[in-house]
Amino acid sequence: MKALAAAGAGALGLLVLFLGVAAGVLASLNPLGSPPSQTAADDIPPAYQQLYVAAAATCPGLPWTVLAAVGKTETDHGRNPDWTSDMGAQGPMQFLPSTFAAYAVDADGGGPDINDPADAIYSAAAYLCASGARDGTNIPGAIYTYNHDSGYVATVLARADAYTGHATDTISADADNVPAAGAAADVAVDYATAQIGLPYQWGGDGPAAGDAGFDCSGLTQAAAQAAGIHLPRVAQDQYDAGPHLPADAPLQRGDLVFFGTSARSISHVGIYVGNNMMIDAPHKNAAVRLEDYRWNDYRGATRPLHA
Repeated sequence: MKALAAAGAGALGLLVLFLGVAAGVLASLNPLGSPPSQTAADDIPPAYQQLYVAAAATCPGLPWTVLAAVGKTETDHGRNPDWTSDMGAQGPMQFLPSTFAAYAVDADGGGPDINDPADAIYSAAAYLCASGARDGTNIPGAIYTYNHDSGYVATVLARADAYTGHATDTISADADNVPAAGAAADVAVDYATAQIGLPYQWGGDGPAAGDAGFDCSGLTQAAAQAAGIHLPRVAQDQYDAGPHLPADAPLQRGDLVFFGTSARSISHVGIYVGNNMMIDAPHKNAAVRLEDYRWNDYRGATRPLHA
């Protein structure tokens, strides 16, 4: 967190317009608390999850998943040992000392400590609450106050959505542990969301394959595999595999979106998450991210996760 002053109402209005994804994501978050998705259970250390749930409860309307998504984005739930940023932000929730002093909560009775996970997480909840999260009034605005970066807001909201337990997270009990009918797209999107922030790596298939990150088709292949669906490896082959959507067909969550100079020269692929946004591994020196899919070289979409 860079902990700058809150933006004006006009700036925040523009932010929410930019983040078309926000309305859809926020509609899926339960401010009163929800059980963790499998993504959350796999990614969040139990002690941190308990702190996120307890701290969020001090701010009515703040989903614990949003607080957890901030913690993930800042220091990977305390796993990142470099807790002092170039701007001087410190601790597992990356507070500037001056901002921490203004919102500090002594959660465990030992005195407020910017590097103590309990104090940092409870203080982050207090800061978000004071910045618009109370009663769910303006959660995107509260996140934007935490870090003045619209891309940061989009990343936090996407991760919060992946951490939220939905009925579509249910896994069937058959021997292959394949997602229940209709759940594949949600499982794949949740998987892709959990990879946000990993580096782009040419030919990368992700940490499960021993790689630091993904390239574009490696990410979509791994997301589909998490949902029990096989995709070929490169973007052109994934495009050719179909099934193709008519040019005027509305996109659905989990659709693959493709880019290139022609249908025979596909060079990039992402996974659509709704509201004109996709998750993709864009290019060298860029991390897996959430961004608008409406590029000039967009060539069409396929729907293998709904087939």
